[in-house]
Amino acid sequence: MADAPRPSPGWRLVLASSSPRRAELLARLGLHPAIRPAQVDETPLADELPEDLVARLATAKARTVCRGDDAEVVLAADTTVALGRTALGKPRDDAEAAGMLRQLSGRTHEVHTAVTVRRGDAESAALATTAVTFRQLTDGEVAWYLATGEPRGKAGAYALQGAGAALVATMTGCDTTVIGLPLATTVELLRAVGAEVLTHPSG
Repeated sequence: MADAPRPSPGWRLVLASSSPRRAELLARLGLHPAIRPAQVDETPLADELPEDLVARLATAKARTVCRGDDAEVVLAADTTVALGRTALGKPRDDAEAAGMLRQLSGRTHEVHTAVTVRRGDAESAALATTAVTFRQLTDGEVAWYLATGEPRGKAGAYALQGAGAALVATMTGCDTTVIGLPLATTVELLRAVGAEVLTHPSG
């Protein structure tokens, strides 16, 4: 059941995702959207680059959920971990998660999060990228992290907002991009469709 959004002057926000992490990030901005997950085919196209994949999926999700109501602002996002031209999606099991973590060990990868905001016929989209470098991981560290359960359901088999932060040596870019919703980018996209945020309640 979708949560009822808190009143906002002139518009209401809908998040086209069931991700609790994205909802938590929006709460940092004082936004509490209705949750309306989008059902789209997330299969990559032939030779599709990771950044093109997330951009296409974020837009598809926003358009799928949008009902054409000008009072409703739909926000959709998609995130992937990219090692070169290869997108590392969500692992199917612990064995695949372990393989991803070993691939990332001691190397720099990119996390791409695409965001699309749609209000009626107005649409605004952007891509944010953060470079993340992992420490050199031991087999014991990989086993420890798998035991936390965090890799399950996470692109690239790790969660920066949790114990996965211990795997990271350096990062260039915004941490909210890695978590799943770049906040600065989101604010600009909302404003682009006339949904003002970060304003004083009295005006």
